[in-house]
Amino acid sequence: MKFSEFETDAGPLIEAYEPGQVRIQGQDYRGSLAVTAGQVLNDWGPPQFEALAPAHFEALAALAPQVVVLGTGARQRFPEPALYAVLLAQGIGVEIMDTGAACRTYNILAGEGRRVVVALISDA
Repeated sequence: MKFSEFETDAGPLIEAYEPGQVRIQGQDYRGSLAVTAGQVLNDWGPPQFEALAPAHFEALAALAPQVVVLGTGARQRFPEPALYAVLLAQGIGVEIMDTGAACRTYNILAGEGRRVVVALISDA
C-alpha cells in the first residue's frame, strides 16, 4: 500500500507498507523496527509478536514520546498490558493497531508535530 505524499518537517515518514516491509525515505526496511521524527531504529524489536518483552517497551519509553503506536502485523493483536506498563507509568499513550493503520496514524501524528514513535512488528 503506497501512501499519499505531503510536505512536512516531521522527519522520516512511511511512504509504503506491505507485509514484512516498509519504505521510508526511499529505503526499504524488513523486520521489526521503530521510527521517530529523528531516526529509524531497525534493530528495535522482536522477530514476531509472541516475542514481545518489557525490554522492547522500555527502549521505546527511553525515546520520550507522547504516544507509541504499535503495529502488530496484518491483524490487530493486543499484548498483555504488563508488557507495556512502563509506558503507561510514564504517562505515554499507547495505541495498538494493525501495521497498515499504524503506518498511516504515525504519518498523521508526525505531520502534526507530535512526539510519536511507531513500533512495527514484522508479519513476514
